[in-house]
Amino acid sequence: MKNTSLWMLIFLGLTTLLLVSCHSSKNVVAVSDEEKKAFSQTEGDTIQISSEETEYEIIIIEPGFNYWLQSIARPEGYYSQSFLESRNEILVLNWNQRVLMPQRFDPQLYMLQINYDPKIDYGYEVNYKLYNYFVYFQRKYNQRLGPFLPRI
Repeated sequence: MKNTSLWMLIFLGLTTLLLVSCHSSKNVVAVSDEEKKAFSQTEGDTIQISSEETEYEIIIIEPGFNYWLQSIARPEGYYSQSFLESRNEILVLNWNQRVLMPQRFDPQLYMLQINYDPKIDYGYEVNYKLYNYFVYFQRKYNQRLGPFLPRI
């Protein structure tokens, strides 16, 4: 009887420990005052992302993005091109899936699909600005497009 009680007590202790250790905190990303300033801008920014070598172009019309890119985002050269390409592949895939599900995801946020082929070398600038747009978008609209938190 004592042996059963001891095992039950150990089991309850381990179960409690497991439940406490598995409790996940909210995935809230801290936003600085400078970043809030960028998010609150209402004047339209137009960013043209292009590469003369590859002849690809993306146009982003998002108030505050240019300001955010210039003042808050990591500078060009901080990330390797392979890092940017691997992240963009995941982010574009998730973005495009959301565009196709307007009943589940806000169609005002996810309007158009992005034609991004991971087999094509778009160059550093295209990948850098696309990746940073995804970071900006996720932080501004509190979205998660991938398995990682959008951090600066």
